[in-house]
Amino acid sequence: MAASIFAAVPRAPPVAVFKLTADFREDGDSRKVNLGVGAYRTDEGQPWVLPVVKKVEQMIANDNSLNHEYLPILGLPEFRANASRIALGDDSPAIKENRVGSVQSLGGTGALRIGTEFLRRWYNGNNNTATPVYVSAPSWENHNSVFMDAGFKDIRTYHYWDAAKRGLDLQGLLNDMEHAPEFSIFILHACAHNPTGTDPTPEQWKQIAAVMKRRSLFPFFDSAYQGFASGSLDKDAWAVRYFVSEGFELFCAQSFSKNFGLYNERVGNLTVVGKDADNVQRVLSQMEKIVRTTWSNPPSQGARIVATTLSSPQLFDEWKGNVKTMADRVLLMRSELRSRLEALGTPGTWNHITEQIGMFSFTGLNPKQVEYMVKEKHIYLMASGRINMCGLTTKNLDYVAKSIHEAVTKIQ
Repeated sequence: MAASIFAAVPRAPPVAVFKLTADFREDGDSRKVNLGVGAYRTDEGQPWVLPVVKKVEQMIANDNSLNHEYLPILGLPEFRANASRIALGDDSPAIKENRVGSVQSLGGTGALRIGTEFLRRWYNGNNNTATPVYVSAPSWENHNSVFMDAGFKDIRTYHYWDAAKRGLDLQGLLNDMEHAPEFSIFILHACAHNPTGTDPTPEQWKQIAAVMKRRSLFPFFDSAYQGFASGSLDKDAWAVRYFVSEGFELFCAQSFSKNFGLYNERVGNLTVVGKDADNVQRVLSQMEKIVRTTWSNPPSQGARIVATTLSSPQLFDEWKGNVKTMADRVLLMRSELRSRLEALGTPGTWNHITEQIGMFSFTGLNPKQVEYMVKEKHIYLMASGRINMCGLTTKNLDYVAKSIHEAVTKIQ
């Protein structure tokens, strides 16, 4: 028999976070803890279907007017409008001036991909693959991959995490922006920076915006945790709204995986803010062509859940309460972990645990300490030292804190 025509295809390395989850599942140790997975868990360690989502799903199931016809290529209109509204705010001048458009996408990743494909074809001239793209160091690994796969050739990093201070390297970040070529594209985390959990303050965002405006740099926000980070939709959208108020044209990729718990529905939106209505409509016309050859038409179920919830004042309030429940649990786990580490006298400072925000915390553990945690303590976390605070529960907090103490004490 002839050799396969695919014989020369190399096996790609597994995606780290999903490999970690697979290893966790195969581990038979009763003490095991999964701090790797990027999803919310209750204090019992279980996935949570938001009560408001259950209610809306029932409403959709009982609505005899609905069918399974194709949605428009750009998505469900009421979903797109409401998604952009919560990103930019009810009183957004950009919305009032009709210079906002949006594209329903397959999750936040799909929003990033559609935006990236458009930028590669049309940003600052046709097919400008040589435009530098700046991604924070560190960042969610998909940021690099999405731009690389879209054909961008010059992907760079900008300073973000200061390992010594366990906080934001603002001066390094501003310096990189000052020296970036004009019209460079910068990927910015709207809130709850992944993986560090470290966000600029409003005053620092103002400094960042001032440099970006002066240097004609393009902001591409990734907003995966609005409401989930602080419990406040407005607070978590502050940076995006400030940039809009400063007159920027920008893209904002939104995900509803975390704040609606719709992980497997793949509900995302790409909000486009332009100079005027005509600009936005021309951009959307090109994005429609990109969507047509990518997934053609988006799925409806998740989009209907979000649109129905955001359109009803009562359901909207209920959703905000559900989101605050999740955010408050994460904030509680942060304070509890920090207090335990400090009570144990764990070497180093641990205030960064509570100063960071969102689902993830950059612990500061080095790769050897992480290896000890995984192999000796059966506590699964990323090699970078990133942990998912949702993996902590009142039942495993003491064990995790003592294990971190051991790792830091025994291994330098």
